[in-house]
Amino acid sequence: MNRLNKNRGITCQLYFNHSPKILWNVISEPNHLELFHPFCKKNISISWDDMPYVDELEYLNGLKYVRKFVKWVPLKGYELYIGEKEGYQSYVIWKIKEIDQSNCLLSITVYPHLLSNWPNFISYIPYKLIIKPRLYNYLFSVISGLKYFVENNEKVTKNHFGKHKWFS
Repeated sequence: MNRLNKNRGITCQLYFNHSPKILWNVISEPNHLELFHPFCKKNISISWDDMPYVDELEYLNGLKYVRKFVKWVPLKGYELYIGEKEGYQSYVIWKIKEIDQSNCLLSITVYPHLLSNWPNFISYIPYKLIIKPRLYNYLFSVISGLKYFVENNEKVTKNHFGKHKWFS
């Protein structure tokens, strides 16, 4: 496993006018990314009967990542590793925070593997200028897709919020 820089997490969060249960029911289902992920071509469950849950995400550009869930807390969220099957892995945290019975916040934090093996002083500028803005844009599109899906009960179209340089 690669060394991840815990100081370089990228977080995006959105407010939902829905209960945590509604969000959880969507994000905990097998193949759930096909409903709301704007850069998802396919989301195939590899193992969804017992932990660790494992699935494969194929992006619109053909890139395939495996997601291995390492923590699963019903109605609260989960944590997972994502990356190419035999490649470097990024760490991702999906967290639902209840505000009241009918409102919540969803945050997604990614600790990217990109540049994680580089010295901090060399990787700082490419991280700040390239990695962080592009990953934030990606996360915003994913969370916005989930919001669109729960509000409209309609699958999100491909590149719904615009194309992404890494995944479209």
